[in-house]
Amino acid sequence: MIGDRLRAAGGLGALVAVVVVVAASWLEGSGVAAGTRASAGTTAHMAAAADQAAVVEAGRGLYVANCASCHGAQGEGGAAGPPLVGVGAASADFYLRTGRMPLSAPNQQVVPQEPHFGEDQIQALVAYVASLGEGPGIPQVASGGDLHRGWQLFQANCAACHNATGSGNAIGGGFVAVGLGNADPRTVAEATIIGPGAMPAFGFDDPSLADLAAYVQYLAEAPTPGGAAIGQTGPVAEGFVGVAIGLPALLLVSLFVARHTRRAVARPTDEDSVDRPGVVRPDAEVEP
Repeated sequence: MIGDRLRAAGGLGALVAVVVVVAASWLEGSGVAAGTRASAGTTAHMAAAADQAAVVEAGRGLYVANCASCHGAQGEGGAAGPPLVGVGAASADFYLRTGRMPLSAPNQQVVPQEPHFGEDQIQALVAYVASLGEGPGIPQVASGGDLHRGWQLFQANCAACHNATGSGNAIGGGFVAVGLGNADPRTVAEATIIGPGAMPAFGFDDPSLADLAAYVQYLAEAPTPGGAAIGQTGPVAEGFVGVAIGLPALLLVSLFVARHTRRAVARPTDEDSVDRPGVVRPDAEVEP
């Protein structure tokens, strides 16, 4: 009797112990572990925010030193430069990476050239300009766009100014549509979004941007099986080069050959200068 009671008490104690262990494990997995993960996520978020704040502050210093004299201390703009509030990261990245900004003088022509800043400095300036107001972000252009669809978009929206071959063209009013030979997909997408200079902004979706960028890349790398591309300006330029350069070159070669031949005919040979035995030269005097 007593033994049965002891065995029953022992079984109940073992059951209670198992329940306690399972409950502790569940609490640890759902509560403590979740709390640990939440704490780690919060810490990482705070670290990222601190890093971004440091980048923006570095950009502010570069902005004050290089941009504020034209665009205002707070990006409000002025007589020498437009406002930058709300232009977004895409605009700042485009102008800085292509060397169009900063200008050495307010009235200097805005043209693409080598960047004035390093990559880290550009990122800092872009972060600061983006912090001035909400605007378009830097586009992420997917690779592998549809070339045919890109050709259609280019012919319908870009070829009138940039030329059908992307070589660029003057569009009047002192504006020039630049050649696209060195434009990478990111630059193409940013220009399409912000519309720099006289170029309008286009509301293309992400797949269309990828298609257009792929076609512009193809133009820069297109093969020329017919010979020199001559700036990819088409048959009119090729005909002009053929007339203006090919014909004069052919004429000079013909004159050189004709002159050389005439001299060779007029020059006496060695055989003509030596008297042959038994042959009387016409100009020789005959003795009686």
